[in-house]
Amino acid sequence: MAAGRERAAGGDMPPHLPVLLDEVLASLMPLSGKTVVDGTFGAGGYSRALLDAGARVMAIDRDPKVGPHAEILAAAFPDRFTFKPGTFSELDALADGPVDAIVLDIGVSSMQIDEAERGFSFLRDGPLDMRMSGEGPSASDLVNGLEEEDLANLLFGYGEERKSRRIAKAIVTRRAAQPISTTGELAGLIEKSIGRKPGAIHPATRSFQALRIAVNQEFDQLVLGLFAAERLLGAGGVLSVVTFHSIEDRIVKRFFSVDAGAGARSRHLPERQAEAMRWDPVARAVKPGIAETDRNPRARSAILRSARRTAAPARKVAFEGLGVPEVRMRGAA
Repeated sequence: MAAGRERAAGGDMPPHLPVLLDEVLASLMPLSGKTVVDGTFGAGGYSRALLDAGARVMAIDRDPKVGPHAEILAAAFPDRFTFKPGTFSELDALADGPVDAIVLDIGVSSMQIDEAERGFSFLRDGPLDMRMSGEGPSASDLVNGLEEEDLANLLFGYGEERKSRRIAKAIVTRRAAQPISTTGELAGLIEKSIGRKPGAIHPATRSFQALRIAVNQEFDQLVLGLFAAERLLGAGGVLSVVTFHSIEDRIVKRFFSVDAGAGARSRHLPERQAEAMRWDPVARAVKPGIAETDRNPRARSAILRSARRTAAPARKVAFEGLGVPEVRMRGAA
């Protein structure tokens, strides 16, 4: 397979590009005979590359539409590929451990963005949905149900949108006359409310990101997935995580640090005994090169972090100290 492309059900090569593919594979080498969990299967780009390198792969995804891609790999590699529906926060419940490596590609996939009916993209008009699993509250429920202050807090906390209050006010004003039901309607409203500067990112980018993260509970899933990986990996196993958002990258970076989850500590308290290192060594962050970003502009914000598991006991799940935004919402009306 040509590096960086995923095969479609018909054997064609669509523009679903697994980001930092060569770098991810390099972080896991050698792969022949190893057992690897692909916790974010998508269209199967990482899984196929891992299989081509000789690994056994157990793939996980909560998106019910990835089934045809999984069936192709199951037919091509019946003895070395299995697929289980679920979320990567359930890694250690779904996979038989210990395993040799885990790969996580955090966020929405190109396949999901390109399908207008999924409601992930402000560039393709469709229902305001954004649910990866197709279950639970949708983006429409949040946009039309949250109180103005809660909506503003969500857009700022999860999307780092500095004009969140102006956007929330515009949304509440519009929905009082008629519910906002499509991505195009919401994107147009945001653009009208805060304007658009030439050469800048689309004004709806951060708001759509925030809604998607909230709908799919992506930060919670990430933290739970990282701790599940820590429990599942055997000593010497490698966890490689690709993120596309500064907050996600911060969470992964802090998780790999020895004091992750410990939180702030007063200088007046007794000195704490040093914790055992769960990850050593921790590799330097890797970003895509110019050739990859030219080929796939969606790779521009990607960062790969990887680390090797020690034999130290896994920690209890703790969100403190990881930099997870606290966004309080009273819920949809």
